[in-house]
Amino acid sequence: MDPLLFAQDLEQGPARFRELLDVLEREDPWAPAITAPPRRIVLLGMGSSHFANSVLALRLQASGIAALAVLASADPLPMVTEDDLVIAVSASGGSAETLAATRHYAGRCRTVAVTNTEGSAVQSLCDTHVALLAGVEEGGVACRSFTHTLALHLALLDRLTGSSISTPALRGAIGATEDLLQRRDAWLDDVSGLLLGPDGTTFVAPVRRLSSAQQSALMLREGPRLPAIACETGDWSHIDVYLTKTTDYRMMLLPGSVWEPQLWEWVTLRGSTVVVAGADAPEAALCLRYANDSEDDIRLLAEPLIASLVSARTWAAQS
Repeated sequence: MDPLLFAQDLEQGPARFRELLDVLEREDPWAPAITAPPRRIVLLGMGSSHFANSVLALRLQASGIAALAVLASADPLPMVTEDDLVIAVSASGGSAETLAATRHYAGRCRTVAVTNTEGSAVQSLCDTHVALLAGVEEGGVACRSFTHTLALHLALLDRLTGSSISTPALRGAIGATEDLLQRRDAWLDDVSGLLLGPDGTTFVAPVRRLSSAQQSALMLREGPRLPAIACETGDWSHIDVYLTKTTDYRMMLLPGSVWEPQLWEWVTLRGSTVVVAGADAPEAALCLRYANDSEDDIRLLAEPLIASLVSARTWAAQS
């Protein structure tokens, strides 16, 4: 793992998004994998793959499609029938837990590998393969592969529901990530200074974009090895509010939940430090706006870059 190469991986994000958009505008990468509607979809993954899977499962459920996001390490694993579809997501294609779970399902139902590594072990176990097309991540951190997983999950949602959200979201995310990168000298120091307190950082997001908070916290833990956690906006008032009374509480709020008013009541009362990304909030210590940040699906693809850049800056400074 290398902080400077990680920063370079982030720099390539918009260009790689553009390459993926070109592919999605020409073809449906899910067509070979899904020739008939499955009875139920089981999404397997670990770490950031599971973060992305959980968002897709929630959206599929909201569309009336039976779907489960399952940690590949689960014991026991859900039972399947031959009419089900198992999607094994692993950027490297070699996660031990995902390999074990995929072996468990091989021959019991249709299986699809979603990887960023051609010819990987998990691909060899599955009936079909969908490539993430994120390019080699030289820094050793799954950053572009995470957001490409989300983009391809939106394309899967399009195929299963008849929606058409993936390409507009990806097109908007290109502009959003380019804007964040081009203007980072104007915001990165201030955001980092506010977020990185002595007691860690909390990232808060609505459940439909909880993956953004989870990935953001992971970037601080994986790179500079700083304490960071993720929380869902509504649930925050039940599980994390207590720390605002006893710690120097630092939060990045990723907006869009109807449950934000009760959060703001507590953090304002207790003088917590809150940075908001993608909206205006008078109570915040800082509001970071960026191109196209009013669209929820664009936020999903773009907002993880903010904490990733904070992570790269802090990690490089440590080195």
